[in-house]
Amino acid sequence: MIEPASLPAWKPVRRCPLQFDSSSFLADPELLQALDKHASPVGCEKECVLFRQGDAPAMLYILRQGAATLTMDSAEGVTLFSVPAAPGSLLGLPGLIGNQPYTLSAIAKAGAQVSSIPRDEFMELMSSDPSLSLQVLKVLAAEVRSARRAIT
Repeated sequence: MIEPASLPAWKPVRRCPLQFDSSSFLADPELLQALDKHASPVGCEKECVLFRQGDAPAMLYILRQGAATLTMDSAEGVTLFSVPAAPGSLLGLPGLIGNQPYTLSAIAKAGAQVSSIPRDEFMELMSSDPSLSLQVLKVLAAEVRSARRAIT
């Protein structure tokens, strides 16, 4: 067993702001059309919180029009990064697929058109339609790539 005192001290190599590619959240039109059949509108006349970091995943949110922002905060409440989401973005996907708390918060701007699909219904869709599942996995893979690029 390695003793903590024998480990080298951690030193940051560089300090840089995280840069995420917001297009990684985008679904292709075919996927959006398939999801629309199961989605219900979310009222966002005013700015609205879709979900908060740490919340249990309850819904997949689809940004149809307008704008939204995804943020991650430290345990101390300091915003680590903020990423704009564009129309066509799937919000909350990693939490939904993994059934783990959302790792980001999502806030839709006033007037945004957002729809949602309950987690159970979304998972049923994933189970029953392999082509839809593959399209969703492509969006999830794009998110992973974007996150990895941001930290390198």
